[in-house]
This record gives sequence, C-alpha cells and structure tokens, in this order.
Amino acid sequence: MKIIKWVVIALALLVTGFVVYITQIFNLNDFKPQIIEAVETETGRKLQINQDLSWSFFPSIGINLGGIALSNPQGFSDAQMVQVNQVVANVSLMPLLSKQIEVEELVLDGLVVNLVTTKDGRTSFDGLTKEEQAKSEASEPKADGKSSFDPSSVYVGGISVTNTQINLIDEQSATKQAFTLTSFKLGEFELGKTADFSYVFEAVLPDMNAKSQGKGQLTVGKDIQSVSVSGFSIENTLTGANLPNNKVVGNVSAELNVNLASKALELVLSQIQVDAINGNGDIKVNYGTKVPQIDVNLAFNEIDLNPYMPARQDGESQQAPDDSNQASTPATEPDLSALKTLDVDFTFKAKSIKAQKLVTENWDMTTSIKNGVINLSNLSADMYEGSLLTKAKLDGRAKVSSYNFDMSVNGVQFRPLLTDAAEVDMLSGNANIKVTGSGKSLIPDNLKRNLNAKGNFEIADGSLYGVNIPQMIRSAKQKLSGDLSSAKPEEQKTDFTSLTGSFTLAKSVLNNPDLAMASPLLRLAGKGNANIDTQTIDYSLTTSVVGSLAGQGGDDSLSGVDIPLSISGSFAEPKFALDTEALLNQKLKQETEKAKDKLKDKLFEKLGGF
Repeated sequence: MKIIKWVVIALALLVTGFVVYITQIFNLNDFKPQIIEAVETETGRKLQINQDLSWSFFPSIGINLGGIALSNPQGFSDAQMVQVNQVVANVSLMPLLSKQIEVEELVLDGLVVNLVTTKDGRTSFDGLTKEEQAKSEASEPKADGKSSFDPSSVYVGGISVTNTQINLIDEQSATKQAFTLTSFKLGEFELGKTADFSYVFEAVLPDMNAKSQGKGQLTVGKDIQSVSVSGFSIENTLTGANLPNNKVVGNVSAELNVNLASKALELVLSQIQVDAINGNGDIKVNYGTKVPQIDVNLAFNEIDLNPYMPARQDGESQQAPDDSNQASTPATEPDLSALKTLDVDFTFKAKSIKAQKLVTENWDMTTSIKNGVINLSNLSADMYEGSLLTKAKLDGRAKVSSYNFDMSVNGVQFRPLLTDAAEVDMLSGNANIKVTGSGKSLIPDNLKRNLNAKGNFEIADGSLYGVNIPQMIRSAKQKLSGDLSSAKPEEQKTDFTSLTGSFTLAKSVLNNPDLAMASPLLRLAGKGNANIDTQTIDYSLTTSVVGSLAGQGGDDSLSGVDIPLSISGSFAEPKFALDTEALLNQKLKQETEKAKDKLKDKLFEKLGGF
C-alpha cells in the first residue's frame, strides 16, 4: 500500500510540475509578438490578439483563444477581414496516454469574415498566397502511407459553432450579401455511432432574405468509408418584395448516404414542399469518374405556377414591349460551355401543371445532359381532352448553339386551348397537329428569325369564330339585288366538318398555301401569311356554296359561285371582309355562261338538232 501511495504522490508531483512549467515558464503570451510579426511579414496584414492566451488542464488539456482579428489590405472599407470572439478546444488528458483522442469540447463563437471586392478589382485575398507556398508544398516529403493513428479512437463530446458571419461586399456593383450561421451543434460523436446535429442559417441578399434551419443524425463508419445522414429535415423561408405574397416557404425531408470507397452518393428526398406544391424524388451521384454522373428523379402532385409568375395587368398589351428608348446593348449568345462538364440524366413527373390559364396533366419528361448536348428524349402530357408529345435537342458545343424539335398534338379541343394559352378565340374543333423545326442562336430576336419549321394540321367538327360566312354571302346577295335593309343579327361563327392544311415557318413568317375547309354548305380554300414577330395576318380565302343556305336563312342562288374573302389585322383582333366586286364579277360570269348555253341550245334547234 505504501508503494501505491508513493506512486500516486509522484504522479501528482509530476503533473503539478508540468502545469507549473507550462503556465509559468512556458507562457503562451510570450509568443504573441512573434506570431503577430510573422503574420505581418508573410502577408502584410496586421494580426490582433486582444485577449491573453490561456491553458486549461486536468481532467482535460486545452487552449482558450479570443479577441483575434486579421486585417484586410490597407485602404479597404472594412478594416478587418477575419475576427474571432472565442475559440475553445479541450482534450481529455488521460486517454492521450493510451493514444486515444477524446475531445470534450470544441467551441467557435463570433467568427466574422469580411470579403471585399474594391472598385479597382482588388480583393481581400490579395497577398495571402505566395509562389513560395507552392514550392514549399512541392518540396515536402510525401507520407509513406503508414500511420500509428487509429481514427476509431477519436471521440468528440460536442461541437458548437455560434454567431458565424460571412459578408460579401462588392463595391463594383454596390451590393452586399451577408450569410450568418447562427448556430451549428453536434452532439457526442464517435465513429460507428449516431450523433445528433442541428443548425440555423440566415442570409441577407440584395432582393430577399433567407432563413434555413434543420436537424438530423450523422453517422460515420468506423472505417471512415461511409457517411450517412438520417432523419434530415430542413425548413426554409424566403422573404422579399418580389416573391409571391412576399414569402415562399419550403420544407425538405431527406436521407443521405455517401460511400467514399466507391465514390457514390445517394440523396433520398421523401418530401419536397414549396408552399402548396408537394413531391418527392432521389438524386444519385457517381463522382469517381472524370465527369461526375448524376441521376435525378423527381415526382410532384399538382403544380400551380401562377403565384410565381408576374401578374399581367388588365388591358396590358400582348405585343412585345417597346424598348427603343432603352440603352441599346448588343445581345450576346449565352455561354453553354459548362454543359460539357455535366453528365446528368433527369426524369420528371407531375400530376398537373398550371401556368396562367393553361392546364396540362400527367407530365412525363425524360432528358439528359452529356458532352455539351441537352437531349429531351420524351415529354408527354395530357391536355384539353387530347395529348402532347415532344422531343427536342439543344447542342451547346459550338459558340452559336443549335436546336431541333419534333412535336405532335393529338385529339385536342382547340378552342379552350387557344383561349387559355393565347387569349385568342377564333377556332374550335378536334385538332391534330404535327410540327418539326430547327434553328440556331438563343438570342431572343434570333429565335424568331432563325427558326425554320414545317408541319400540318387537321381539325374536325369545329367552327371559325368571328365570322359568319353564310350570313356575309346572304348580305352581299341582298345588296347586289338592291335590298339595302339591315340583316338580322346572328352569331358570328362558321361551322365546318373538316379543316386541313400544311405550313412552313421561315424568317418569322408563317406561310399556309393549302388551307381547305369543308362543310355541308360551303367549300373554302385559302392561302396567306402570318407574321409571328409583328403578330399580324394577311390571308385570302375563296368560298364556294355547294348546298342550300336555307338552313341558315338563305337560298341556293349563289351555288357554284366562288366568293373571295380576306382576313387581316392582328392575331388578337382579326378582321374579315367580303370582296363584293369579285363576287359581282363571278355572278356576271355565271350569268354570261348561262346565256351562252341558252343561245347554243337555240342554235342547235334551228340547225335541226345538230
């Protein structure tokens, strides 16, 4: 027992002597001037250590730092680049004797980083990096890969990071962005075991403020080859004058698994919620290849985009805004070179999508980005009792991007589609449309000028709104016969059983050379142009009466006469007109032909029936 007693006393004296030596003879504060001078010599910056450096001992050994600041270059608006209020790191003393690391506490409080870009282009990082640093790193001996350190012996009692702020100040654009990590806390951490964590983060941006808070459980495998985050829930709130109702709320519930050995990552999104929009999905990443391979799958319920679209005021013109008074700056092609660094497969499904009045359902989209090319291999959706099918490709490898597409619309009710999509009420019926096209340049004006397309359409059992062709014919006939009385008002529409044609688009002009409309009463042929840039129309139609107009209040006296019509004006307000002069000429020609026939018959009679 006496031996044990003396051993304990000896150890106590040894520890006491070590503490006395460290605190009295080896005083950390004696090195403050040398540290400050070394930093200024290497960087040209001033380092401040306002508080005394202090040790902590048994049962843990640690160091407390506080009041530390590193200046920005001279003349910057923010004098300090980095400021730290307090740093505390305590390690259990006794486990160190067994080569075990038990960190009782890691605390970082009040870290502030001010990163400034001046008007002349200087930044806070200027002078911090030296060419000698790269040389010294290259000359350092490489590790032989052997180490006596066992990571499984690491234990952390807790990590607390509070009041950390990063300010990005750009004097060239006169903007400031502030990012604040209000708190990050990690509970007891040990390899192979689960540790709770939580965070609160805020950002102040030029046009909005953002706040995010979350919590979950972190697990790192004992071999440090796997990392997983379970029960990860995130709540995000954006506020700003330009946001819908000045606020957008988004929540995410996720599971994250990372395999460091195979360099694979998987993020399972069990819930994605943005205001009233709900969905789920998963993201898989293989980052072991030269270009990381990313596979994204997302599925949503109803998506209403209207709250996130700029509201259109009543009476607002559909025409493109006149920007002639604005400063004219030459448009440039968007740089799509970043597409070469992506290898992404993306699938998207949605029960319905609403944009303004346009509603589509059962979205199914598959696209990929590889080698600088975006390939939309499939986009299908149901719309207005019919369906939409689209394929498209965008090639961003050249300086001027090129694209092509193939689209078909089948069995769609055309009138509600037109009114909801473009607020144009001029045509109804069951429509089938096919379009293929290609072009170059993504500059908005060039999209119209360089797009070349062709297609055809078939519309069955519909009506042409805004004009009643039978009524126009009857009215014209009455005027030709001398009856100038007003016609009874009737609904302005012309029914048809089929409407077909083909079209081409080049240099913003849509040309249709072969419009054909058929109904029990009329036959209609047409051709003309529509300018999608100016949104104007110049079209001519020829109508033939093939049946009796009695069913619509007329007769068949104009049967067989070709009646010319014209359409002009804008897409929103087309104007229909009847060429009465041409109609009169057609009628006179018909009567002349009849007179010739009668004369011919009488001549044959006189010649004895020859």
